[in-house]
Amino acid sequence: MKKWLTFSLLSLAVAATSAQARNDDQIRIGVDVPYEPMEYRTPSGELTGFDIDLGNALCAEMNKDCEWIVQGWDGIIPGLMARKYDAIMSSMTINDKRRERVLFSEPYFTPPSAWFAPADSRLESASEASLDGLAIGVQRGTLQDNYATDMYGSVADINRYSTADDMVLDMDAERLDIVFLDYPVGQSTLLESDSGDYRVVGDMITEPKQYFGDGFGIAFRQRDRDLADEFNQALETLRDNGTYDEIRARYFDDAE
Repeated sequence: MKKWLTFSLLSLAVAATSAQARNDDQIRIGVDVPYEPMEYRTPSGELTGFDIDLGNALCAEMNKDCEWIVQGWDGIIPGLMARKYDAIMSSMTINDKRRERVLFSEPYFTPPSAWFAPADSRLESASEASLDGLAIGVQRGTLQDNYATDMYGSVADINRYSTADDMVLDMDAERLDIVFLDYPVGQSTLLESDSGDYRVVGDMITEPKQYFGDGFGIAFRQRDRDLADEFNQALETLRDNGTYDEIRARYFDDAE
């Protein structure tokens, strides 16, 4: 009986390990949606966006099949560590704190962050004096959350949201005075919104590096350096042959 039980447990362990093993012909990529134009669903439910199109092109260049695994932002790095997917490609900013946990590819996109407020807001810039007593919206766990909390948490009310869409709902309902987002996300959810009239407050923000890092990167487990190298080589090829610029032009008017 004990021998049979030991054999059964060993079989289960081997099966579990095999289930977690990565298929070399397939890349599972974790992504948080919806954040138009970076990653979102069409009305028919299809995943699309800059990250999705670029990720699919990278997989094609490597002769791999992409499988996109949707995962909420709060659990996206733990999901990578738990081997739910092989990489994260979800507008993740490269910074020193995240480097302690994951291995990053070379940057593939460098967006600024920006403050967004109703068009009729009197705010002209973001400072301790101008934001004193106001309600600020950020997405929980993002670099914008860290920056707004450290810079203005002592004078303003920081409201954290799981998604940008939830934040926009509170902006439309006038429960927030201002929000801080990656500019492309704010552009699609607020500036191009049909439900309200919004504008950018002050200048675009890309500094200091301790918060805003070195652009967006693809994240891997630390030991998966060979996989990261494959992605870096494919990214270089797509930049050289014009595919990267073609994909970028679908979603952004400005040149990088």
